[in-house]
Amino acid sequence: MKPVRFERLRDGKVIALLLVVALAVVVLLAQFAPTRSAFNAKLTDNGDSAGTAQYFTCSAAVGADIGSAVFAYRLGEASNATNATDQSANRANGTYQGTMTASTPSPNACPRDAGTSYLLNGSTSFVATPTAVTNPTTFSEEVWFRTTVAGGMLIGFGSNQTASSGQHDRQIYINTSGQLVFGAYSGTTQVVTSPKAYNDGAWHHVVSTMSASTGMRLYADGALVASNATYTAPENATGYWRIGYDTISGWPGAPSNYYFTGSMRYAAVYSTVLTAAQVSAHATAGR
Repeated sequence: MKPVRFERLRDGKVIALLLVVALAVVVLLAQFAPTRSAFNAKLTDNGDSAGTAQYFTCSAAVGADIGSAVFAYRLGEASNATNATDQSANRANGTYQGTMTASTPSPNACPRDAGTSYLLNGSTSFVATPTAVTNPTTFSEEVWFRTTVAGGMLIGFGSNQTASSGQHDRQIYINTSGQLVFGAYSGTTQVVTSPKAYNDGAWHHVVSTMSASTGMRLYADGALVASNATYTAPENATGYWRIGYDTISGWPGAPSNYYFTGSMRYAAVYSTVLTAAQVSAHATAGR
């Protein structure tokens, strides 16, 4: 009986040892064998923001909201181009006025988008839209810009297509302190102004929105910087959207030179109020 018990005990130890060896082999094979298991990855770019951005390019960000765009200009044409090509289905190509100069500053806004930036000389350069619009009351305006000059109109609405407008409002401009101002007129001047200046030579993204239900809102670099919910109506007028120049006479802090001096990319106007999330996504895509 004793030999039998000895053999059973020995057999159990052998089996246990074999199990340990087999487990070790499985572990080693798992370490070195190919695997299809999930993993996390992060894309990075020169701004280290592409990995978490909802959209990789400004073109994709604008494209996501293109259904409500009145026009969307990349402003990436070659020097001496005549037309600013409209990305929207409206095909409302703008016309470059004065000198059209393409440049590729470093860094550039929307660095993952093809094309150059539009360099405005502060004396003759601006873009006029082709078709008059009757009293837009719900809208969003958007543009990327870079400047070191305190003053100049970025984007707005005026009664004249190319000359100085008699009626002018729905305007985003830079005042003599370098702050962003969004202005509308409804019997009285209505403005909201950013607390800080943006004429620091860096690229900035600005959006203004207005409607009867939301009032006036001004965003800079994806964040709301000024608003007034009681300012709900712009001037009842027919006119053209203008980029880079129109009169801003009579507005608070208006400079003597109304032309914008600096660089621009991706200017657009929408017939809806962009949400805070949409504005943030557009801004992040350009970093």
